[in-house]
Amino acid sequence: MKIRLAEHENELIETNSNSEKLQQTYNELLEFKMVLQKAGAFLVPEKSSAVAEETELDENIHSSDDYVDTASLLEQEMRGTPVQSGVRCMCGIICKSKALKFERMLFRATRGNLLFNQAPADVYITDPTTSETVEKTVFVVFFSGEQARMKILKICEAFGANCYPVPEEINKQRQIYKEVSSRLGELEATLDAGIRHRNKALADVGFHLTRWMNLVRREKAVYDTLNMLNFDVTKKCLVGEGWCPISARSQIQEALQRATFHSNSQVGIIFHAMDTVESPPTYFKTNRFTNAFQEIVDAYGVARYQEANPAIYTAVTFPFLFAVMFGDWGHGICLLMLALLLIAREGKLSSQRLGSFMEMLFGGRYVVLLMAVFSIYCGLIYNEFFSVPFHIFGQSAYKCSDATCSDSSTTGLVKFRDPYPFGVDPSWRGSRTELPFLNSLKMKMSILLGVVQMNLGIILSYFNARFFRNSLDIRFQVLPQIIFLNSLFGYLSLLIIIKWCTGSRADLYHVMIYMFLSPFENLGENELFWGQRPLQILLLLLAVVAVPWMLFPKPFILRKLHSERFQGRTYGILHSTEMDLDGEPDSARQHHHEDFNFSEIFVHQLIHSIEFVLGSVSNTASYLRLWALSLAHSELSTVFYEKVLLLAWGYNNLLIRLVGLAVFAFATAFILLMMETLSAFLHALRLHWVEFQNKFYLGDGYKFRPFSFAILTDEDD
Repeated sequence: MKIRLAEHENELIETNSNSEKLQQTYNELLEFKMVLQKAGAFLVPEKSSAVAEETELDENIHSSDDYVDTASLLEQEMRGTPVQSGVRCMCGIICKSKALKFERMLFRATRGNLLFNQAPADVYITDPTTSETVEKTVFVVFFSGEQARMKILKICEAFGANCYPVPEEINKQRQIYKEVSSRLGELEATLDAGIRHRNKALADVGFHLTRWMNLVRREKAVYDTLNMLNFDVTKKCLVGEGWCPISARSQIQEALQRATFHSNSQVGIIFHAMDTVESPPTYFKTNRFTNAFQEIVDAYGVARYQEANPAIYTAVTFPFLFAVMFGDWGHGICLLMLALLLIAREGKLSSQRLGSFMEMLFGGRYVVLLMAVFSIYCGLIYNEFFSVPFHIFGQSAYKCSDATCSDSSTTGLVKFRDPYPFGVDPSWRGSRTELPFLNSLKMKMSILLGVVQMNLGIILSYFNARFFRNSLDIRFQVLPQIIFLNSLFGYLSLLIIIKWCTGSRADLYHVMIYMFLSPFENLGENELFWGQRPLQILLLLLAVVAVPWMLFPKPFILRKLHSERFQGRTYGILHSTEMDLDGEPDSARQHHHEDFNFSEIFVHQLIHSIEFVLGSVSNTASYLRLWALSLAHSELSTVFYEKVLLLAWGYNNLLIRLVGLAVFAFATAFILLMMETLSAFLHALRLHWVEFQNKFYLGDGYKFRPFSFAILTDEDD
């Protein structure tokens, strides 16, 4: 490959060099031709001037005998006729942008003793270096004296003007013009042949360029990795340390053995595990489905090694919470069609370069799929299809009590059968109590979902502490957190469920407020079950006790453990220099004791406790965004349906109906399906990053990045 690259390089360098030289020669001949064409117009009487290229030159150069009698002295000198005056001329070509300054400089240098004429060139000259076309001007300077000629030549050189000799005899001018034209034709053919040859060489290089670039990248990556290894001078071998998954040890050993065999190495490979105090990188095996959810979690922070991975739960909870805010099975079907289209064209789109938005959308195609499925499910529960309810699961549980009953009012509606089997009864649609009913339903449902997900986060923190054998966190962090959260908001969730099951009219807000203000006061009509008041007092005491339980014991126990270890290590130093139980020297343990800062530990625990206590309130309130966005999505969809589509459909005019349908489709596509989708997505993202993951997820690890040619190609792309 190196030989072929060198050959192609030399060929292209030589071709470009020859092309530049030929282009330079071509430009000079073309300028000379322009000078021959235009200069003749200044050397003959105006009445004899012509308008074409070669015919213009032939007509300008007269050979009649009577011309000498009528020509001026300057014209006679140009014709070779002896004159008494010593007038001479100089012809050339200059860039049009410099012509005015050039003329002014000539006038000043010769003190006005010249005659300057100019005419625009008919063609543009191509600069071989910059490949830009330049507009030029042909000029003729009439002057007298050798000193003036030297000044004019220097000025021409300074301004980059090219001067060309124009013969005095007419026949020589014709002959030179024909020779220049012939030479230009030959150069054009030669330049065209050179361009074809260069394009052919470049096409040959371009055909293999991608493969060569990949080989260069791989070779560069191999050498870059080899530079990280250490060279053992005594054994004359390379020694490297790195991380690998335990499941891949056998594959790595087989790959090293194959490399040893194919390279005919005289030194065998040595592969064994090492003990280290460094924290290993984090590696999760993902596929096309789970990769997007893992990326959502990694955007917050990479999990610490062997820490619980939230992506497993995010794969279900994220699209579900999105659907709670986006519940409409008509809009869900639109999202489902988009997701199925992306999945169906997965093979084609994965090999193309997409824009930033399309690449993000294609990467999250399975996230969009689950979001659409859950949106259809929640839309069926809300009984909304583009804000329109349908009797999908049977008839309504309500009917009119008299003939004056109207569908737009609950007046006259009575319940005559069992509740609607699935979702919201369609009779609530358009009633006066629709908004209060849905408000109460969605708000309470949001609190239940929030408390369940926050408890799941605390449970995962228990499994983290159990896996890492941190009993202090279990006893003095996980346990009081569960007690505090469920003593308040878990109890609120219990009251919501009891109220739904019993149909009680108790005011839950009153119950929760006076649980703190007047815990010993009689509940009266707000009592939902027997023994509620003693239970509230007990739960309130548990919540109060849980706060110092989280705050004080852990820092003092850590200080006591460090003091005991330091005393034990000091005693061990006086008698021996053995390693301690976890393999660290006694001197290092002494250093750890000196680094232990009780005030820092206590402040950290104080901040963590206050953050959890206040966060339990704010996080629970934050889940009310599920209610707010769901209600906003439903009401906005209703406005577009009633105030745009139905209003336009009320007119008996086809044009108005079409305009109303177009506005409704536009509003649905760009506002409800794009802006509302993005809004619900971001709010669901916040609920997972802040309200859920902060209960157990540290996210201070780093990714495992193995040496891989596939990963190298993706990063370059």
